[in-house]
Amino acid sequence: MSRYNRRRFLKRTAGGGIAAALTISGTKASGRVLGANDRVRVAVAGINGRGLAHITAYGEMRDVEIAWLVDPDSRLFAARSAAVKKLAGSTPACVQDFRRVLDDKTLDAVSIVTPDHWHALLTIWACQAGKDVHVEKPCSHNIVEGRKIVEAARKYDRIVQHGTQRRSAPGWIRLTGDVRKGRFGRLLRAYVYTYRPRESIGVRNPQESPAALDYNLWIGPAPVHPYRTNLVHYQWHWIWDFGSGEIGNLGTHQMDLARWAMPAGAAPRSAVSLGGRFGYRDQGQTPNTQLTAYDFGGIQLFCEQRGLVDRKAVKVTVEFHTDQGVVREGKFFPNGAQRGEPIEGAPVGGFADLGRLHFRNFIDCIRSRDRGQLNGEILEGHRSALLAHLGNISYRLGEEVPFDKQPDAFGGDDLAREAFGDLKRHLADDAGLKLAGAGYRLGRALRFDAETEKFVGDAEADQMLTRPYRGPFVVPEQV
Repeated sequence: MSRYNRRRFLKRTAGGGIAAALTISGTKASGRVLGANDRVRVAVAGINGRGLAHITAYGEMRDVEIAWLVDPDSRLFAARSAAVKKLAGSTPACVQDFRRVLDDKTLDAVSIVTPDHWHALLTIWACQAGKDVHVEKPCSHNIVEGRKIVEAARKYDRIVQHGTQRRSAPGWIRLTGDVRKGRFGRLLRAYVYTYRPRESIGVRNPQESPAALDYNLWIGPAPVHPYRTNLVHYQWHWIWDFGSGEIGNLGTHQMDLARWAMPAGAAPRSAVSLGGRFGYRDQGQTPNTQLTAYDFGGIQLFCEQRGLVDRKAVKVTVEFHTDQGVVREGKFFPNGAQRGEPIEGAPVGGFADLGRLHFRNFIDCIRSRDRGQLNGEILEGHRSALLAHLGNISYRLGEEVPFDKQPDAFGGDDLAREAFGDLKRHLADDAGLKLAGAGYRLGRALRFDAETEKFVGDAEADQMLTRPYRGPFVVPEQV
């Protein structure tokens, strides 16, 4: 199975002549132009879990046809096909190998809901084949992948949307705009909370993968891991070779909002992360408790994950701290005030399903070919996903230190000291851990050049900007 690449794409389109190969009007390079009554034909790749939300959103749109369902696990096909049939009255084709979908010249777009380690390669392949793309967050598994996706989107003139759905929410559009314009004062800090229960994934012995699962395809570009039931389907999130931890999972959404509220051009200059996988011993690798600080040059961003919480303590949102007060949970608290002033139409965080608005925007932009109207355009997605990768690189390059060691890399900032103290209190009081004699992982303080997307004076960190790939599933250096 050879890698789908530009050479194969040009060979396929050569039969239609140069004009056919270069015609982008409508949807794609094969030349099909959408009329007002044509349905946008979509393939959904990755149909477990979150994939059902994609199927539901597209299935409810009368101007969209779900033409293909793609997943290495064929056990999902019957139930998901039935869902499409019930929603839209049609039956999609089902395949395990994504590359078969790319040969469909009548296909307009793909919606990618796979594990993180597949996001970049599938997006690049789709762009090369002239398809538009919606790719879930984080759009990449490392920083170089994100940049390659942007390059592919530009080179092939594709509509590529990142799955940060709050970009299409009217409340967040207004609130982030008001913060950016200084309505509540000059922004000093943004604080991201992602508190959600994450239980142990346990320890499972390797076993033979099910016959209905093409496990080689599931692994794809990653190093081979023995099949385990606590890896497929969901727990890959907490394994470095496949996922990005909670900071890449929920954190990307909220850090995208934080960055969106900053002045245009704001970019990270440094990052340092700390935490650990506390409370149990399992085969998970990413931290279940993590605190990451970023310096944007005059603006700080803190991102905190807590997995050792009960459901009553769930908190997924972002706060904005200005020189005049704090924007928190839909209210503005002026400095010194105990009671907040409600902000009309302001969102309050949480898990509200914003997918329908976001997917609708994607389909509308496929029709208009107007990238400027796309919410969550891929360049913005890359810049937000990059923040999660920065935090993880700092964390992974860190060292174990005792809890009585204050993280000097946080500097003399009162909020940073308070956040670290509150994290320790949470572990001791809420999670019931004994911190005396225990330690945490203190990440390396990293300086980052946002223009070159490389680290400053740290060759070891630069090596983590990308990864080795398992052939033939290789993210190309030249897209």
